[in-house]
Amino acid sequence: MEIKGFINISLVDWDGKISSVVFLAGCNLRCPFCYNIKLVLHPEKLPTIPFEHMEDCLKKSRGWVDGVVITGGEPTIHSDLPELCEKIKETDFLVKLDTNGTNPVMVRELIDKRLVDYIAIDIKAPLTGEKYSKVCGVNVENLFVKIEETIDLLLMDGVECEFRTTVVPGLHEERDIEEICQRIKGCRKYVIQNYKGDVETVNPKFNGLKPFSEEKMKTFLTTAKKIIPNTTLRGAHT
Repeated sequence: MEIKGFINISLVDWDGKISSVVFLAGCNLRCPFCYNIKLVLHPEKLPTIPFEHMEDCLKKSRGWVDGVVITGGEPTIHSDLPELCEKIKETDFLVKLDTNGTNPVMVRELIDKRLVDYIAIDIKAPLTGEKYSKVCGVNVENLFVKIEETIDLLLMDGVECEFRTTVVPGLHEERDIEEICQRIKGCRKYVIQNYKGDVETVNPKFNGLKPFSEEKMKTFLTTAKKIIPNTTLRGAHT
């Protein structure tokens, strides 16, 4: 397991909880607006953090940190992810997983073994080949069945979860939000996140792109709430 980043204290990565954040190397997508460039494209250039270092930090934070967020990159591309989750659970911390939903087998295993307490799945765009591939930066038509399977798993399973979409000017429109909401209708929580802006991105064409206005984000929110009442807006994130 290549841990390439660790934040000891975060107030923004798990709603309502104080968390530590673990960043794992690599991703099977190339979202053009992603700003974790080295983590996704050149993880070998980042130092690997020993689990023991992270474990020591967690032990010192026990009592006021609630849980650990495992993010990336894409954590589910790592076959030893369950082992990492198990080690964290053994230290008596909750575990949240951030995923793009392309590995339903892994997600199911983590749920069945009770190794995760919360899952956040990114729904990049309406689930049509051309649109989703454009937003992901790779051809994902061969991944659609897997993404759909993960969506259905989380809609039916009792694990706490949220569906979320990062909206980016030039990639997303109001009708996209409506189509996404129709697909995940019935979910317990949907989050719309504004593009971060003013950062270097995987595709340089998105460098410094201005995020959607507050007014436009409220329009997205209104559209989504008609289908999923428990929809919220969140600060920029990819």
